[in-house]
Amino acid sequence: MSSVARVTEITSSSKKGFEDAVESGIERACKTLDNVTSAWIQEMKVDIENGKVKHWRVNMKVTFVLKD
Repeated sequence: MSSVARVTEITSSSKKGFEDAVESGIERACKTLDNVTSAWIQEMKVDIENGKVKHWRVNMKVTFVLKD
């Protein structure tokens, strides 16, 4: 039996850190998409305000298996 997967790109941010941004992005993706199997963190960046990090941001590609 074979399967077909799709990849979608999402962006997530956090005021806490990169790990939190990744986890909240995956959590949100799983609410919308079924059968999420992996994510590739493609880009990480921060927003700086007054010399301090204000937001941590990640761009990721999320893979999910399509239903038959």
